[in-house]
Amino acid sequence: MKLTFLGTSASKPTKERNVSALALEFDQDNKWYLFDCGEATQHQLLKSYLSVSKLNTIFITHLHGDHYYGLPGLLSSKTLDDSLSTLSIYGPLGIKKFLQCSVGISEEKLGYKLDIIEFKSGDEFKFDKFSLKVLPLVHSIESFAFYIKEDDITNKINEEKLRALGIKPSALYGELKRGKRVEFNSQILEPKEFMLKPVPGRRLIIAGDNSQPEILDDYLKELDLLVHECTYTQEVYDNLPVKFMHTTAKDLGSTAQKMRVKNLIANHINPRFNKNSDMDIDVVYNEIKQKYKGKLFIANDFDVYELNRNALIKKLKHKGSLSSSSAIILD
Repeated sequence: MKLTFLGTSASKPTKERNVSALALEFDQDNKWYLFDCGEATQHQLLKSYLSVSKLNTIFITHLHGDHYYGLPGLLSSKTLDDSLSTLSIYGPLGIKKFLQCSVGISEEKLGYKLDIIEFKSGDEFKFDKFSLKVLPLVHSIESFAFYIKEDDITNKINEEKLRALGIKPSALYGELKRGKRVEFNSQILEPKEFMLKPVPGRRLIIAGDNSQPEILDDYLKELDLLVHECTYTQEVYDNLPVKFMHTTAKDLGSTAQKMRVKNLIANHINPRFNKNSDMDIDVVYNEIKQKYKGKLFIANDFDVYELNRNALIKKLKHKGSLSSSSAIILD
């Protein structure tokens, strides 16, 4: 499973970070999924290895502009790139009206089927390789998190056991995988005796803007990966003249530690934390780390992370320029 961050800034773009967008890919899949689509996401894609033609579904966490203003441009460019495969968009109530207006008023002829699904809290959806549940968050408008449960692998054959009987890989393996009895050397082989235990699917949450990470409650317990906003440090938040409903590094770290989250990636970073400021990103990292003892990353634009089936996460890096043919190697 691979995650590519296309935008990691809060509220507005900066020279270092664009606004929210995150790509998710599953093993042995020829498509990918986009979570949020802030302004200029299509520009970010041009600098990545991801192809719009393989984009299958877009999920929008909430209707603040830095999370979905990039949709009209991306939808139009998909047409111009002759990518005419069906695209599905899942978003809160109002996303359909926005797209009907922004695409319709320009008399845009998309040339492909666009499915728009408006969800509410608690809705569940099933996809090729995973299921997804919509969870409520606490923000100034309705905002949501997506709890993603990858399908378990249940058809792994015990090749070692079969080879011990003198059975080499053949069509017989496929029959056993399909649950059919087979005969070999006058012996009846029962499928259940030659199947390995199911491999549990990975579990992750990709959250939108949220002031109370603890609202995710039991879904966080022993979670393989949490991707969550971290807009402020506690000191910065305490000194704001007007309080905005976002998470602090202290609260995020405390909640992740309490719920024994295995891996944490923080994003949606306030622009004040930058390389030219006396408050660089290390301030955010260190505050989370004071509370959270698990594996922690602060996402930057174009960071790529790989989560394996043992819930071990690695940051990957690009070798050479970012293009459709660029390689990715382990960092």
